[in-house]
This record gives sequence, structure tokens and C-alpha cells, in this order.
Amino acid sequence: MKISMMQVGPIGTNCYILEDETAKKAAVIDPGDEADRILVQLNQMDIQVEYILLTHGHYDHTTAVPELHKALPEAKIYIHQADANGAGSRLFPLAGQVDDLLLYDEGDTLPLGALTIEVLHTPGHSPGSVTLKAGDALFTGDTLFAGDCGRTDLRGGSWEEILASLGRLGRLEGSFHVLPGHGDTSDLDTERKINPYLKQGMELK
Repeated sequence: MKISMMQVGPIGTNCYILEDETAKKAAVIDPGDEADRILVQLNQMDIQVEYILLTHGHYDHTTAVPELHKALPEAKIYIHQADANGAGSRLFPLAGQVDDLLLYDEGDTLPLGALTIEVLHTPGHSPGSVTLKAGDALFTGDTLFAGDCGRTDLRGGSWEEILASLGRLGRLEGSFHVLPGHGDTSDLDTERKINPYLKQGMELK
């Protein structure tokens, strides 16, 4: 398993390329902007893109999707239903731009070569926020950041829900690499020790 990261767009969204190196198959996670840069990177890697996966539907995580979809028409695009309902809105624009979105939800799995990507529904930042678990990596979107968590004051956000989601992530067995939607990467053991929001969530019954 190989993971590449590039920051895209005006607010530096973390776009990830998850690759099974043996099968030469990949998933692009949260292509928030700069489709041309992402495509150059993919061409240099010489891989087959199986999926475009979205941790949530906010524009800063989805802006490059329509252009990538044109360039990579065989790649399946997945989003949670709760974030696919905002067609035409500035915050949730994607459903108005791409017709053939596929939906995933809690417990769904996607094969990527020998890898399995598992979907955890982790609402709070948005109703349809998900965390994607692959091997020892957690792609947490804007739910869990290094030392912080996502905002809940946008449409559909919920402080109670994000605390519950953070608690769930904190209680996962073992440690994982934490690959958030913005900022630095981390690991779950560190976040359990230093992240006040994760600790608060883990204290919930």
C-alpha cells in the first residue's frame, strides 16, 4: 500500500492517492481542486484509477471531481447519500455537476487490488461525512485533524454528532495513521493523548 498526498486549492485541501502497488490500481480521495495537477501526478504514477472517493460533499473537497470524471470516465465516484442531496448549493455543489454518483454508507467495503477500503459513517462536520479505513490508514476528512476537529457551524453540522464520531474513532483498536482533510498528518495514539476533542468524545457513553 502506497499513499501520496498533495495539497490543492486555495485553502490547501489534502488530496490523497491510495495505491495498491502490486495491482497498480488506485483511489483518489478528496480531489478538492486543481484537476490538472492531480492528473499529471496520476499519469506519472502510471496507475489505473478505480475510484474517486469523497469523505464529504463540501466544495473544497469536490471541486476537481467533474474534470477528473471527464478524464477518467471509468473511475467510480462515491459519496454518502446525506451529502449528495445539496444539488446547486455552494457548499454541496457536486450532485448538480455529476449525474452518476454512487453512494456508500456505514460498513460498505470497496476492493482495491488486494486492499479493502472500509466506510465508517462519521457525521458531525457534515451529515454525510465518512472516514475511510484502509490497512493502517484512516482518511478522516474534516472530522479529525491533528490536535483538532472539524467545524460544526456549517449547514448540517452537529457538535454532538462530531463528538460521537470522534469517540468512535478514538476507540478503534490499535493505532492508525491519521490522514485528515487539511493540515498535518498524525497517528491515532498521539491523538488519544493530546487531542482534547477526541478525548472528550471518548468520554461519552
